[in-house]
Amino acid sequence: MKILIIEDEKLLSDSIKDYLEGEKYLCEQAFTFEQAKLMVGSSDYDCILLDLMLPGGDGLDILKTTRLRQNDCGVIIISAKDSLDDKLKGLSIGADDYLAKPFALPELAMRVYALIRRKKFHANNTLVSNDITINLLDKTVSVKGQKIVLTHTEYELLLFFVSNPGKVLSKIAIAEHLTGEMADMMDSFDFLYSHIKNLKAKLAAAGVTGCLKTIYAMGYKWIE
Repeated sequence: MKILIIEDEKLLSDSIKDYLEGEKYLCEQAFTFEQAKLMVGSSDYDCILLDLMLPGGDGLDILKTTRLRQNDCGVIIISAKDSLDDKLKGLSIGADDYLAKPFALPELAMRVYALIRRKKFHANNTLVSNDITINLLDKTVSVKGQKIVLTHTEYELLLFFVSNPGKVLSKIAIAEHLTGEMADMMDSFDFLYSHIKNLKAKLAAAGVTGCLKTIYAMGYKWIE
């Protein structure tokens, strides 16, 4: 799951990033209005943490851009502004939640989890596909009740595939999901092929085969 932190206070932004990466999220940062606008316009995110007061512009304009481009992205406003008018305006434009500064990082993490669960997984704590059960809360995977051990990257790959059944996912889309803006600097997709090969092998060892199809010259598709 990929999160964009739009916050001009670097110490706070870094604290949020460190904490959420400890919770196994991929985090990217924007510190100015222009930087945030560029990133929102060029990449997809599962959740955006949005400060309203940014150097160079109003965070609410970023919210408008987000809703025009990727309407299923969760947005949590994190701001020192705590007036009722600010909350109502943000929510009316399309924010999903509002958390006033200062806040506890565990509370922010739980709100992020709850929002992504509601937006992406229909408020479920588990996903089930082809005898595979993914527990979203503790990030574990089992097949017919038997737990299988996946690396963080393998888990994120499986979750990405299972949450997009029947869709052809391009190599660049998968790479961006796993690495964020680092995908633009890759010379090859060898790392991706290696992780997919390992994931397939672990699923096959657990008795699950044929669900992840390679679509020649296009990408991969998860079959339910």
